[in-house]
Amino acid sequence: MSGPAAAAATGAGAAAPTGDPGAPTGDLGDGTYRNPVLAADWSDPDVVRVGEDYYLTASSFGRAPGLPLLHSGDLVNWTLVGHALERLEPAAAFTEPRHDRGVWAPSFRHHDGRFWIFWGDPDHGVFQVNAPSVRGPWTTPHLVKAGRGLIDACPLWDEESGEAYLVHGWARSRAGFNNRLTGHRMSPDGTKVLDEGRTLVDADRIPGWFTLEGPKLYRHDGWFWILAPAGGVATGWQGAFRSRSFLGPYEERIVLAQGDTDVNGPHQGGWVRTQRGEDWFLHFQQSGAHGRLVHLQPMRWGADGWPMLGADGAPVRVHRKPDLPEQPPSRPAVDDTFPGGRFGRQWQWTANPAEGWASQHTDDGLRLGCVRSDRLDDLRSVPHVLTQRLPAGALAVEVGLRLDSTAPGARAGLVVLGDAYAWTGLERAPDGTTRLVHRFAPGTADRERDAAHARPVSGDRVLLRIEVTADARCRFSYTTDDTTDGPVRLGPEFAATPWRWVGALLGLFAGAPEGAGHAGTAVFSAFRVTAA
Repeated sequence: MSGPAAAAATGAGAAAPTGDPGAPTGDLGDGTYRNPVLAADWSDPDVVRVGEDYYLTASSFGRAPGLPLLHSGDLVNWTLVGHALERLEPAAAFTEPRHDRGVWAPSFRHHDGRFWIFWGDPDHGVFQVNAPSVRGPWTTPHLVKAGRGLIDACPLWDEESGEAYLVHGWARSRAGFNNRLTGHRMSPDGTKVLDEGRTLVDADRIPGWFTLEGPKLYRHDGWFWILAPAGGVATGWQGAFRSRSFLGPYEERIVLAQGDTDVNGPHQGGWVRTQRGEDWFLHFQQSGAHGRLVHLQPMRWGADGWPMLGADGAPVRVHRKPDLPEQPPSRPAVDDTFPGGRFGRQWQWTANPAEGWASQHTDDGLRLGCVRSDRLDDLRSVPHVLTQRLPAGALAVEVGLRLDSTAPGARAGLVVLGDAYAWTGLERAPDGTTRLVHRFAPGTADRERDAAHARPVSGDRVLLRIEVTADARCRFSYTTDDTTDGPVRLGPEFAATPWRWVGALLGLFAGAPEGAGHAGTAVFSAFRVTAA
C-alpha cells in the first residue's frame, strides 16, 4: 500500500506537537495577548496559584476521565497535564453517556499542602478529591453533602479564624428552585458540612437578577467575598458580593458585563493573584458549537474596596500580558500519533470506560475494539466513543483508519458529536466488502441516516478528513490509494451543534451490531488538526 492513505494509516513522519494548531493564538508574541486564551470548551474554569505555577480545572460533565488539569506559568499559555478524576462516581450512574450530568463547575484550591477540587453533581451532591501534587495521586471522590440539585460548590479555609466554609448553588431542574446561594460551616478536613445550611444570597430579592450560580468564595481585606455569575450563560454578567460575616448580609454589584463589546455573557470563573501582586480573572464566553471559551481579564480593587474587572467593567479582547516570566507559546494538545496504542490526555470517553474498548500494542496507532451494541444507530447513546474538544477557528481534521473486522455491520469512523452529529468511516457490508459511509442524525431524531450514498472502497484503509469553518460548518471527505484528484467530498455541509451544556466534540469510535463472538478492531493513526 502506498500514497496518502498509507502514510496516515502507519503514522509515517507524524509527531505530536504541544500546541493547538487549529485555535486562534492567545499569546501575540509582543507582550500582549488576545482573548480567548483557551479557544475550546474548557467550561466553568477555576484557577489556583501555587508558588510560580498556575493550575486550572473545568467542568467535564459525564466524560471520563474528568476534572482536567491545566498548567501555566503566565496565565496565557496553557498545557493539559492530566485529570483528577479517573472514573465518575457513583460508577453505576455513568456506564452510559450522561452529557449534561456529572461534574458541574468545580472549584480549585490549595490548602494545608494539598490540592483540593470540589464540585456539585446535580443528581447526587457535593463531592471532593484532593492530592499532594497536581499530578496526584488523587483520592477517590468523597461525598461531602448528599442531595439533588446541589451544584457549583466552593470551599474556603479562613486563615483568620481557622474556620472552614462551603457555598453552593442550586439547579432548578432537580431542586425546583435556583437563583440562590447556600452556605455551610464545613469540617476543617473537608469531609462534611457541620450544619443544615443557610441562604447567603437570595437573588429573587435583587431586582433584575436571575440564574445566580457558580459561586467562588474568598477572603480579602477583612471581607467575605462571593464572586458569582447571573443572567444565563449566553446573556449574563459577573457579580460580586461582600459581607463582614460569612452568614451575611451581603451587598452586591455587577463587576463585568458585555457592554459595547462582542463578548457575550462574560461570567463564571475565578480570581487569582500573581506572585508579583497583580490580580486577574479567568471566565468563559459561550460560543455556539465551540462551547465555553476561556478569557483572561485584568482585575484591580477600586478605592471603594470593590473589584473592577476588564476595562471599566467590560471585557478586553487584547491586553498586556501579566507581569510574569516569559513562557513559550503553548496550547492543550489536539494531535496524536497514539504511540504503542496509547491515546493522549486530551481524549475522554463519553462514559466510564470498560475493558476491551482500547488496547495497547507495540506499534503506533489507536486500536479500538468493535464493541457490540444495539445502539450503533445513535452515537449519542454509545459509551465507547473517544472524544476531545472541537477547537475554535477554521481548521482541518485528518485521521487514518484501518478496519480489521469481518463481522457484518462492523464500522468505525470520525464523528463530530453534539445534539446533532455526523460521521464518516468504514463499514463491513453483508457480502464481506468494505464500503465508505457518511451518516448524520438531526437533534430531533433518535437514529442516524445516510448523508451520502455508501461507496465501495478497495482495501480496508482510508484517510478521513473534515474541514471546519470558523462558524463550525463541517465538510467531510476521504482519500484512498485510488484517489487521484485530492480528497473526495461527501454529502452536504453539516453544521456542528453543542449539547445542552457541552460544546461539540471530535470523536473516534468502533462498533458492531449485537451478536456472538469477537467483532474485530479498528486502528486509527496520525490524528492531526491544522489551521485552515
